[in-house]
Amino acid sequence: MARPAILALEDGRIFNGRAAGARARRGGEVVFNTSLTGYQEVFTDPSYAGQIVCLTYPHIGNVGVNLDDEESARPYIEALIVREFSALASNWRSTETAQIYLSRHNIPAIWDLDTRALVRHIRNVGALRGLVATDGTPAEMLIHEARALPTMAGLELASRVTCEKSYAWKKHSIELTAPPWREEMGEAAAQAEAQPFRVVAYDFGIKQNILRLLVDHNCDVTVVPAKTSAEDALALAPDGVFLSNGPGDPEPVTYAVENIRKLMARVPIFGICLGHQLCGLALGGRTFKLKFGHHGANHPVKNLLANQVEITAQNHGFAVDPDSLPASEVEITHVNLNDYTNEGMRHRSLPMFSVQYHPEASPGPHDSHYLFRQFTEMMKEHKLSRALRHGATR
Repeated sequence: MARPAILALEDGRIFNGRAAGARARRGGEVVFNTSLTGYQEVFTDPSYAGQIVCLTYPHIGNVGVNLDDEESARPYIEALIVREFSALASNWRSTETAQIYLSRHNIPAIWDLDTRALVRHIRNVGALRGLVATDGTPAEMLIHEARALPTMAGLELASRVTCEKSYAWKKHSIELTAPPWREEMGEAAAQAEAQPFRVVAYDFGIKQNILRLLVDHNCDVTVVPAKTSAEDALALAPDGVFLSNGPGDPEPVTYAVENIRKLMARVPIFGICLGHQLCGLALGGRTFKLKFGHHGANHPVKNLLANQVEITAQNHGFAVDPDSLPASEVEITHVNLNDYTNEGMRHRSLPMFSVQYHPEASPGPHDSHYLFRQFTEMMKEHKLSRALRHGATR
């Protein structure tokens, strides 16, 4: 017989279900993710640090887990909420079951509860702090503990999930089938150029598929800790700087904002997710917390420059206020078609752009892979203009 489990929310609402994963209790902000596939990528996305994730797709665990689908060295979710949890795995790539995986990482899961009711509740009242307990802790105690948890607003988490020291990343994408973006790039672009682009990637909670795609696009990548100074980054002589995704509130990450301001006029910059929000702050804008965030692989975004709609993967609880940005310096390039929040921007004169969503999405969608080519084109143009300037001064 399955052990009982409890989800307790700070507003006093209780959900009873059955236990899976570890015998433990873990707390955090409760959010929901609408992706149909890729639960292992969700587990291991560092942007979920401090959060309990409810997956709206009802059947989770049936394909097990494997090393290739990890987005980081370990899972970062605090706990898992699902409708149906499969203790068995049936997939040719699976190396262990989701049950063993979660237990090994001390992550509790609750299942056999009404996840639709939970999602409707969060959509109505907003993201809530909560606890998942599979260790028999009484519900009343869990509610009390949930109310004592820190709120996500004001929480600086990037420094907790970043790497301890710099390292080089060399791995390409894993090719189970021929990736569609290779055809889109064309033969000339798919061939490695004589000189790769040197990219410094700031790790605020970076996903491995970002690094794979940078390498795929002929980048020689060095990943650096979140608090690496602008001077140390420039000492690596990069052709471009990448600002990664990450968890928590962007406003307390003041060290990154200061570094971005120093880098802006020196080197091309590409930011995503938290990196996008930090760019907004560096450009003089403000950020705000969304009611329940954007988490999933099916969010429509309009590219205002191309007048096209992209289906995107997203995972963020904060957004940049477009009205707070200086219009004379910043152009809004993308907008969310669900709630019309800002999804992208670029500087009008400096080589700098960012998007709120995840163009590297794994397992998908892949509509936004063109942004990596945009980054390499920007670095190519900047190298050429720099060479011309140096030639003119001789």
